[in-house]
Amino acid sequence: MPFITVNDVKLHYTDEGQGEETIVFSHGLLFSGKMFEAQVAHFRDRYRVITYDHRGQGKTEVAKDGYDMDTLASDAAALIKALDIGPVHFAGLSMGGFVGMRLAARKPHLLRSLTLLDTSADPEPVENRGSYRKMNFVARWFGLRMVIDKIMPILFGQTFLNDPMRTDQKSRWRNEIIHNDRIGITRAVTGVITRNGVIDEIGSITTPTLVMVGEEDVATVPEKAARIHERIKGSRLVHIPRAGHSSSIEEPDFVNAEMEKLLQQAGR
Repeated sequence: MPFITVNDVKLHYTDEGQGEETIVFSHGLLFSGKMFEAQVAHFRDRYRVITYDHRGQGKTEVAKDGYDMDTLASDAAALIKALDIGPVHFAGLSMGGFVGMRLAARKPHLLRSLTLLDTSADPEPVENRGSYRKMNFVARWFGLRMVIDKIMPILFGQTFLNDPMRTDQKSRWRNEIIHNDRIGITRAVTGVITRNGVIDEIGSITTPTLVMVGEEDVATVPEKAARIHERIKGSRLVHIPRAGHSSSIEEPDFVNAEMEKLLQQAGR
Protein backbone atom coordinates (compact mmCIF):
# COMPACT_ATOMS: atom_id res chain seq x y z
CA MET A 1 0.00 0.00 0.00
CA PRO A 2 2.35 2.75 -1.21
CA PHE A 3 2.15 6.38 -0.18
CA ILE A 4 4.09 9.36 -1.46
CA THR A 5 4.26 12.91 -0.15
CA VAL A 6 3.77 15.63 -2.76
CA ASN A 7 2.94 19.27 -2.11
CA ASP A 8 3.07 18.47 1.63
CA VAL A 9 0.23 15.93 1.34
CA LYS A 10 0.55 12.16 1.76
CA LEU A 11 -1.10 10.62 -1.31
CA HIS A 12 -2.11 6.98 -1.55
CA TYR A 13 -1.51 5.29 -4.88
CA THR A 14 -1.37 1.85 -6.47
CA ASP A 15 1.30 0.72 -8.91
CA GLU A 16 0.75 -2.41 -10.98
CA GLY A 17 1.94 -3.97 -14.20
CA GLN A 18 4.90 -3.20 -16.36
CA GLY A 19 5.63 -1.78 -19.76
CA GLU A 20 7.46 1.01 -21.51
CA GLU A 21 4.48 3.35 -21.10
CA THR A 22 2.44 4.29 -18.03
CA ILE A 23 -1.27 4.99 -17.58
CA VAL A 24 -2.39 7.17 -14.66
CA PHE A 25 -6.04 7.03 -13.59
CA SER A 26 -7.63 9.93 -11.68
CA HIS A 27 -10.96 9.19 -9.98
CA GLY A 28 -14.28 10.96 -9.59
CA LEU A 29 -15.74 12.66 -6.54
CA LEU A 30 -16.87 10.33 -3.70
CA PHE A 31 -14.76 7.48 -5.08
CA SER A 32 -11.09 6.45 -5.02
CA GLY A 33 -8.69 4.75 -7.39
CA LYS A 34 -10.75 1.58 -6.84
CA MET A 35 -13.23 2.76 -9.46
CA PHE A 36 -10.65 1.80 -12.10
CA GLU A 37 -10.14 -1.80 -10.97
CA ALA A 38 -11.44 -3.16 -14.29
CA GLN A 39 -9.12 -0.87 -16.25
CA VAL A 40 -6.10 -1.82 -14.15
CA ALA A 41 -6.84 -5.52 -14.67
CA HIS A 42 -7.20 -4.99 -18.42
CA PHE A 43 -4.07 -2.92 -19.06
CA ARG A 44 -1.51 -4.11 -16.51
CA ASP A 45 -0.13 -6.90 -18.70
CA ARG A 46 1.17 -4.31 -21.19
CA TYR A 47 1.43 -1.03 -19.27
CA ARG A 48 2.54 0.20 -15.90
CA VAL A 49 -0.73 1.36 -14.34
CA ILE A 50 -1.03 3.92 -11.56
CA THR A 51 -4.14 4.95 -9.65
CA TYR A 52 -4.13 7.51 -6.87
CA ASP A 53 -6.58 9.04 -4.40
CA HIS A 54 -7.27 12.79 -4.26
CA ARG A 55 -6.93 14.78 -1.05
CA GLY A 56 -9.49 13.76 1.55
CA GLN A 57 -10.68 10.73 -0.40
CA GLY A 58 -9.78 7.05 -0.39
CA LYS A 59 -6.70 6.48 1.73
CA THR A 60 -5.08 9.84 1.01
CA GLU A 61 -4.52 12.30 3.85
CA VAL A 62 -7.31 14.68 4.81
CA ALA A 63 -5.44 17.92 4.20
CA LYS A 64 -6.55 21.21 5.74
CA ASP A 65 -6.76 22.92 2.36
CA GLY A 66 -5.88 22.58 -1.31
CA TYR A 67 -9.13 21.04 -2.57
CA ASP A 68 -9.49 23.44 -5.51
CA MET A 69 -8.96 21.93 -8.95
CA ASP A 70 -5.77 23.89 -9.65
CA THR A 71 -4.11 22.42 -6.55
CA LEU A 72 -5.32 18.93 -7.42
CA ALA A 73 -3.79 19.33 -10.88
CA SER A 74 -0.56 20.39 -9.21
CA ASP A 75 -0.74 17.25 -7.04
CA ALA A 76 -1.10 15.06 -10.14
CA ALA A 77 1.84 16.76 -11.85
CA ALA A 78 3.97 16.37 -8.73
CA LEU A 79 3.05 12.67 -8.50
CA ILE A 80 4.08 12.06 -12.12
CA LYS A 81 7.38 13.84 -11.53
CA ALA A 82 8.08 12.15 -8.19
CA LEU A 83 7.52 8.69 -9.64
CA ASP A 84 9.54 9.67 -12.74
CA ILE A 85 6.94 8.19 -15.09
CA GLY A 86 6.21 11.00 -17.52
CA PRO A 87 5.02 11.45 -20.13
CA VAL A 88 1.97 9.34 -19.22
CA HIS A 89 -1.38 8.39 -20.64
CA PHE A 90 -3.72 10.24 -18.26
CA ALA A 91 -7.33 9.13 -17.78
CA GLY A 92 -9.62 11.18 -15.57
CA LEU A 93 -13.27 10.64 -14.71
CA SER A 94 -15.41 13.60 -13.62
CA MET A 95 -13.23 15.28 -10.97
CA GLY A 96 -10.27 13.45 -12.48
CA GLY A 97 -11.21 14.97 -15.81
CA PHE A 98 -11.08 18.46 -14.28
CA VAL A 99 -7.51 17.59 -13.32
CA GLY A 100 -6.65 16.05 -16.69
CA MET A 101 -7.75 19.07 -18.71
CA ARG A 102 -5.66 21.40 -16.56
CA LEU A 103 -2.62 19.16 -16.93
CA ALA A 104 -2.98 18.91 -20.71
CA ALA A 105 -3.43 22.66 -21.10
CA ARG A 106 -0.72 23.77 -18.67
CA LYS A 107 1.85 20.95 -18.54
CA PRO A 108 1.50 19.11 -21.88
CA HIS A 109 5.03 17.68 -21.64
CA LEU A 110 3.76 15.35 -18.89
CA LEU A 111 1.16 13.62 -21.09
CA ARG A 112 1.19 11.20 -24.03
CA SER A 113 -2.59 11.04 -24.26
CA LEU A 114 -5.68 12.24 -22.41
CA THR A 115 -8.87 10.29 -21.74
CA LEU A 116 -11.76 12.33 -20.34
CA LEU A 117 -14.68 10.39 -18.89
CA ASP A 118 -18.01 11.89 -17.77
CA THR A 119 -16.59 15.34 -17.12
CA SER A 120 -17.04 19.03 -17.93
CA ALA A 121 -14.90 22.05 -18.75
CA ASP A 122 -17.55 24.40 -17.30
CA PRO A 123 -18.16 25.56 -13.73
CA GLU A 124 -20.74 23.65 -11.74
CA PRO A 125 -24.19 24.69 -13.04
CA VAL A 126 -25.87 27.21 -10.75
CA GLU A 127 -29.01 25.07 -10.57
CA ASN A 128 -27.01 22.20 -9.01
CA ARG A 129 -25.11 24.11 -6.37
CA GLY A 130 -27.90 24.60 -3.85
CA SER A 131 -28.92 20.95 -3.65
CA TYR A 132 -25.29 19.80 -3.60
CA ARG A 133 -24.51 22.19 -0.72
CA LYS A 134 -27.49 20.87 1.23
CA MET A 135 -26.38 17.26 0.74
CA ASN A 136 -22.83 18.27 1.67
CA PHE A 137 -24.06 19.82 4.93
CA VAL A 138 -25.99 16.68 5.84
CA ALA A 139 -23.02 14.47 4.93
CA ARG A 140 -20.65 16.54 7.08
CA TRP A 141 -22.76 16.48 10.23
CA PHE A 142 -24.80 13.29 9.92
CA GLY A 143 -22.84 11.10 7.49
CA LEU A 144 -23.21 10.09 3.87
CA ARG A 145 -25.63 7.31 4.79
CA MET A 146 -28.29 10.00 5.22
CA VAL A 147 -28.01 11.14 1.59
CA ILE A 148 -26.85 8.00 -0.24
CA ASP A 149 -30.26 7.39 -1.84
CA LYS A 150 -30.04 10.82 -3.47
CA ILE A 151 -26.40 10.35 -4.46
CA MET A 152 -26.68 7.00 -6.23
CA PRO A 153 -28.92 8.23 -9.12
CA ILE A 154 -26.46 11.08 -9.69
CA LEU A 155 -23.44 8.79 -9.85
CA PHE A 156 -24.98 5.85 -11.72
CA GLY A 157 -27.32 5.46 -14.68
CA GLN A 158 -30.73 3.84 -14.49
CA THR A 159 -29.61 0.79 -16.47
CA PHE A 160 -27.03 -0.04 -13.80
CA LEU A 161 -29.30 0.80 -10.87
CA ASN A 162 -32.19 -1.30 -12.16
CA ASP A 163 -30.17 -4.36 -13.17
CA PRO A 164 -30.90 -7.22 -10.71
CA MET A 165 -27.73 -8.98 -11.83
CA ARG A 166 -25.63 -6.13 -10.42
CA THR A 167 -27.09 -5.98 -6.92
CA ASP A 168 -23.78 -6.92 -5.31
CA GLN A 169 -21.96 -4.19 -7.22
CA LYS A 170 -24.52 -1.59 -6.18
CA SER A 171 -24.18 -2.64 -2.54
CA ARG A 172 -20.40 -2.55 -2.77
CA TRP A 173 -20.28 1.01 -4.14
CA ARG A 174 -22.96 2.30 -1.76
CA ASN A 175 -20.78 1.03 1.06
CA GLU A 176 -17.63 2.56 -0.40
CA ILE A 177 -19.29 5.96 -0.73
CA ILE A 178 -20.88 5.88 2.74
CA HIS A 179 -17.53 5.21 4.38
CA ASN A 180 -15.76 8.26 2.98
CA ASP A 181 -14.18 10.49 5.64
CA ARG A 182 -16.86 13.07 6.43
CA ILE A 183 -14.50 16.02 6.70
CA GLY A 184 -12.37 15.05 3.72
CA ILE A 185 -15.30 14.43 1.43
CA THR A 186 -17.14 17.64 2.29
CA ARG A 187 -13.99 19.62 1.55
CA ALA A 188 -13.64 17.77 -1.75
CA VAL A 189 -17.28 18.43 -2.66
CA THR A 190 -16.81 22.13 -1.94
CA GLY A 191 -13.81 22.16 -4.25
CA VAL A 192 -15.90 20.68 -7.06
CA ILE A 193 -18.93 22.94 -6.50
CA THR A 194 -16.82 26.13 -6.49
CA ARG A 195 -14.45 25.21 -9.33
CA ASN A 196 -13.65 27.60 -12.15
CA GLY A 197 -14.28 26.54 -15.72
CA VAL A 198 -11.46 25.85 -18.17
CA ILE A 199 -13.40 25.99 -21.44
CA ASP A 200 -11.25 28.92 -22.62
CA GLU A 201 -8.02 27.03 -21.83
CA ILE A 202 -8.63 23.68 -23.43
CA GLY A 203 -8.45 24.98 -26.97
CA SER A 204 -4.69 24.94 -26.54
CA ILE A 205 -4.59 21.18 -25.92
CA THR A 206 -2.71 19.25 -28.60
CA THR A 207 -2.37 15.98 -26.70
CA PRO A 208 -4.27 13.11 -28.41
CA THR A 209 -7.60 13.18 -26.59
CA LEU A 210 -10.56 10.84 -26.17
CA VAL A 211 -13.77 12.29 -24.72
CA MET A 212 -16.30 9.74 -23.44
CA VAL A 213 -19.64 10.24 -21.73
CA GLY A 214 -22.38 7.92 -20.54
CA GLU A 215 -25.63 8.33 -22.44
CA GLU A 216 -27.45 8.26 -19.08
CA ASP A 217 -25.12 10.72 -17.31
CA VAL A 218 -27.17 13.33 -15.44
CA ALA A 219 -24.28 14.87 -13.50
CA THR A 220 -22.27 15.97 -16.55
CA VAL A 221 -24.72 15.54 -19.40
CA PRO A 222 -23.54 14.54 -22.90
CA GLU A 223 -23.78 18.15 -24.08
CA LYS A 224 -20.89 18.96 -21.72
CA ALA A 225 -18.73 16.35 -23.44
CA ALA A 226 -19.67 17.81 -26.82
CA ARG A 227 -18.42 21.23 -25.71
CA ILE A 228 -15.07 19.72 -24.73
CA HIS A 229 -14.82 17.85 -28.02
CA GLU A 230 -15.55 21.03 -29.99
CA ARG A 231 -12.74 22.90 -28.22
CA ILE A 232 -10.00 20.25 -28.36
CA LYS A 233 -8.91 19.98 -31.96
CA GLY A 234 -8.59 16.41 -33.19
CA SER A 235 -10.31 14.89 -30.15
CA ARG A 236 -12.69 11.95 -30.53
CA LEU A 237 -16.12 11.94 -28.89
CA VAL A 238 -17.75 8.65 -27.86
CA HIS A 239 -21.13 8.11 -26.18
CA ILE A 240 -21.24 5.10 -23.87
CA PRO A 241 -24.50 3.15 -24.04
CA ARG A 242 -26.17 2.08 -20.77
CA ALA A 243 -23.78 4.17 -18.65
CA GLY A 244 -24.31 7.04 -16.25
CA HIS A 245 -21.68 9.15 -14.47
CA SER A 246 -19.44 6.24 -13.42
CA SER A 247 -18.76 4.59 -16.76
CA SER A 248 -15.52 2.88 -15.72
CA ILE A 249 -17.65 0.80 -13.33
CA GLU A 250 -20.88 0.58 -15.31
CA GLU A 251 -19.48 -0.31 -18.75
CA PRO A 252 -15.82 -1.25 -18.22
CA ASP A 253 -15.42 -3.36 -21.37
CA PHE A 254 -16.65 -0.53 -23.57
CA VAL A 255 -14.37 1.99 -21.84
CA ASN A 256 -11.37 -0.32 -22.13
CA ALA A 257 -11.94 -0.94 -25.83
CA GLU A 258 -12.16 2.76 -26.65
CA MET A 259 -9.07 3.50 -24.57
CA GLU A 260 -7.19 0.80 -26.47
CA LYS A 261 -7.77 2.72 -29.71
CA LEU A 262 -6.42 5.94 -28.22
CA LEU A 263 -3.37 4.27 -26.66
CA GLN A 264 -2.46 2.61 -29.94
CA GLN A 265 -2.75 5.93 -31.74
CA ALA A 266 -0.78 7.89 -29.14
CA GLY A 267 1.88 5.19 -28.74
CA ARG A 268 2.92 5.23 -32.39
